[in-house]
Amino acid sequence: MPERKTAEERKQEIVQSTLKLADNVGPDRLSAAMIARDIGISQPAIFRHFSGMSVLWLSVAEYIEKVMKKKWDKALSTGDDAPQQLQKLILTQLHLIQSIPAIPGILFSRELHAGNKGLRQAFAKIMQSLHGRIIHIIVSGQKSGHFNQYIPAEDSAYLIMSFIQGLVVRWSISGKSFNLPEEGQRLLKIQMHILLSNKIPQDIGGNL
Repeated sequence: MPERKTAEERKQEIVQSTLKLADNVGPDRLSAAMIARDIGISQPAIFRHFSGMSVLWLSVAEYIEKVMKKKWDKALSTGDDAPQQLQKLILTQLHLIQSIPAIPGILFSRELHAGNKGLRQAFAKIMQSLHGRIIHIIVSGQKSGHFNQYIPAEDSAYLIMSFIQGLVVRWSISGKSFNLPEEGQRLLKIQMHILLSNKIPQDIGGNL
């Protein structure tokens, strides 16, 4: 007889199947019936663990947040200087997204978020957490003289976030046709050059 799984083990199995199928068929097309077929259980069994798809998606978001924070903490656990920490954090995020390729589709799904306010808030929380960590690194780097002191740390962090998101969107739209961390490392050299420069930026409203 097949091994009987605990409720928690089954829930994790459902979450993992959701992530796999969300990448294969798209999060907007994914149904409980598809997940049930993939795991080999009945559709009602899905809803014994999750009262609805919206609740399941919240559990998916919680799983993604947990994995991301664990990876971020590990990347920042060494005694590297601020530029090294920033590069490690960015490349860690890109490696993670490449290993869980459903993340961009879930994150940028208008249909999925339109009917699930909790999911929007969950992903907003994840992005705010990453933004906060980047700010902390940049402030530290400004104090140590590594990063440009004339650009507000919050704005620099937003530029980094935009860099990550833009690259991920390009990777996703291209059908994941290139290695995300390798391309990120290549382009990151340009981004870091801007942050490491200590020139006073001219006013945006003036002559650039």
